Parts: sequence; C-alpha cells; structure tokens
Amino acid sequence: MIPDYHPFNVNKAGHLEAGGVDVVELAETYGTPLYVYDVSIIRNNCRDFVRTFRELGVRAQVAYASKAFSTVAMLQVVNQEGMSLDVVSQGELYTALQAGFPVSKIHLHGNNKSLEELTMAIEHGIGCIVVDNFYEIELIERILQEKNKTVNVLMRVTPGIESNTHHYIMTGNEDSKFGFNLSNGQADQAFLRLRNNSSIQFKGLHSHIGSQLFETEGLLLAAELLFQKLDHWHIEYGFVPDVLNLGGGFGIRYTAEDEPLSYPSLVRELTSAVKEQAASIGIPTPEIWIEPGRAIAGNAGLTLYTVGSMKEIPGVRSYISVDGGMTDNLRPALYQAVYEGVLANKVSQPDAGSVAVAGKCCESGDMLIWDLPLPEVKPNDILAVFSTGAYGYSMANNYNRFPKPAVVFAENGTAQQVVKRETYHDLVKNDISYE
Repeated sequence: MIPDYHPFNVNKAGHLEAGGVDVVELAETYGTPLYVYDVSIIRNNCRDFVRTFRELGVRAQVAYASKAFSTVAMLQVVNQEGMSLDVVSQGELYTALQAGFPVSKIHLHGNNKSLEELTMAIEHGIGCIVVDNFYEIELIERILQEKNKTVNVLMRVTPGIESNTHHYIMTGNEDSKFGFNLSNGQADQAFLRLRNNSSIQFKGLHSHIGSQLFETEGLLLAAELLFQKLDHWHIEYGFVPDVLNLGGGFGIRYTAEDEPLSYPSLVRELTSAVKEQAASIGIPTPEIWIEPGRAIAGNAGLTLYTVGSMKEIPGVRSYISVDGGMTDNLRPALYQAVYEGVLANKVSQPDAGSVAVAGKCCESGDMLIWDLPLPEVKPNDILAVFSTGAYGYSMANNYNRFPKPAVVFAENGTAQQVVKRETYHDLVKNDISYE
C-alpha cells in the first residue's frame, strides 16, 4: 500500500499512477531503471512558495536550486511557475540558457568558481553572483575591468550555526568550505572591497545552513546574526541591503519518521522574522530570497526498477536485486539515506514480509533499502521507490559502465520522455584508442 504522505495514486488495475499515467506501462514503454516525475506536484510545490510571498505582499525571489535536478524540461517548468534559478556550474548555467531561462533571474553560486564560469555569467548578464571568497573577488574585478561590465553580487557568509542534519550537507557552521566567516572579520573585509568597487553592485547577504531541515530555529537564528552584521554596516557606513538570501535546504518526507515543514507556514515565519529584524535596526525590509531545490523536485519523483534475482538467507534476511542502484541513486551509499517503495504492479496486494533491496553494482554497499515490506515478490515485478526526484538523476553516474536512465514527465494523463536513456555507444563515445 502507498503511505498517504507519498502523493501518488492507485488506478483500477491496482497499479501505481503518476500524473494520471500507469507507471507499469511507463516501465514497459521506456524500460528500467526509469525516473518518473508527476509534473503537477512540481508545480504545486513551486506555487506554495511563490504564491505565499505574493499573498504577503513582500518583494521576494524563489530560486530553484538546480543542483537537485537540472534538465531543460525541468527548468522550463519552474520558469513557467515564476521561479528564479540557482546554478553552481557552467554546465548548469548552460542548461539554463538552453532552456531559455531569463538570465536576469539566474544566480551563480559555488565555492570555486573558475575564470571561465565567471566570464560566462558576466557576459550573459545573469542576475546575480553569490561571492564566496577573496580569490573570486579578484577574478570578478579582473573580468569587469577587461569587459567594461557591471554585476550584481551577494556575499555568502557562514553564520556559525550547526544545523541538525548529516554533516556532509551541513554548510552554515564556521568550519565550512563555503563563504566568509561572520565572526573573524573576513566578511567585513569583503564588504568594504565589494562596496568600494564602482562596477560591483553589492546587494546584500546570503547564508545557507544545511539541507533536509525540519525546523525553522536555525534559519531564524541565521537571519538574526545576519541582521546584526547589517546593523553594524548600516551604522558604520550607511549601508542598506536590497536583498537578504536565507538559502534553502527545506526537508521533504522520505519515510514516516520525517516531518517536513509546511512551505506556506515556513514562508510566513521567515517573512515575519525578516520584517521584524529590519524594523528593529531601522531599515526597509529587504527583498527576501530563498533557494528550495529538494522541496520542489524531491517528492514529485520516483524511480522504477525491474526485480531480478532473489536470495534467501534462512534466519537472516531476504534479498531482492533490481536493475539499478547506486548508479541512479547514490544517496543511500553517500548519506545513508532511507527510502520507501512499493511494487508498482501489486500496490493493492497485502504485504507478505520484508525484503532488502540490493542494487546491481559490484559493491557490497550498493543497497537501496534494507527493510521494505512488500507483497510476495517475483522476478520482473516493478519496484517503485518514492521521493527520488532530487539528487537522483543529478548524481547519476556510470560506475560499472551502466548507462544513465531515461527521465519521463507525466501530467494530466499524458507522459513525455524528457531525457533519453544513455546507450552503450554513449559510454565509449569520448574514449580514444591507445596506439
């Protein structure tokens, strides 16, 4: 059965549906592994953020963090929903340009932006660069002088907050590769350098404290610390920020244990805090930027697999193996992430016991799910794993020379392939014979 917190339905045939389309039929048509997205869920997630800011009557930008899932089709959908865009590489920027995304709504992030990346961003006139370090400032100054251009920037700062998340995705603490430290004077040095360059429009501050967050306490504390610094700059230099970017990292539900925030409630709480803090230091409320990625794409996607071999270890565990694994979903191996799933062709049947779902890679650690209740499983059943819309396709790899899966969008009863499955020729097309 489908837990009610996974937003998918069952059709009359007892099969799982996404976007009004039978996913078993999608597996038959496009093969497996296969990423499937219900586009209506993507749209609803976007609207929860954009509409709430609009209702509150505040200036805001909701920038989709494209690292979660970046394809031309995905960026076209979020653009249709009034989103801005957060990119972290030339590849993500190139994808955005190919998707026709408005350049004025693109923000470039990254802790080691190259000269080529910054040049590309500046030449295309993107909306903002989020500056991360002093070396980057030097590169930007050089490019602006050579190209006779101007650019909008935010400064990324580390507020010294340790969020309650996996340490690999905790980014706001003082010992982080990202941003300028608020407490040791680095942010002040960077502020003066950016503000004193006539070609740089310094718009305000950015922070991001981590990912898969289930509470607002850390976000609100980060905002308070940012306003303390802004208050100092306002008193000392008369600086009034135009933008305050509070980052993203808002969590989604992977399992019953997860308790994600209501996105409209989150927006209202953050907006209230920013208004209150701005009023307390006597400045206008800055434009509020946030960067949800996982919260937009995560619960909209699922991955389909075909069951192959099965192994019973009496008194220990029952294994089933599927035709994908850590090549299409690296998160269980990388973050010990936990997922839930169902047999898409037997959703209505009662569970017969728990199994461990093993991937196909030649690695003992290639395990997708350790204890998954399922009906009686047989080879060629279709397993659907929920909440794989973020950091599945975007982290996909060719380990063991497996081709990357296709991606299908489903909406209003219609399915469309938006990314082709890689072929074996694709795997070797860049190889060169050694002679």
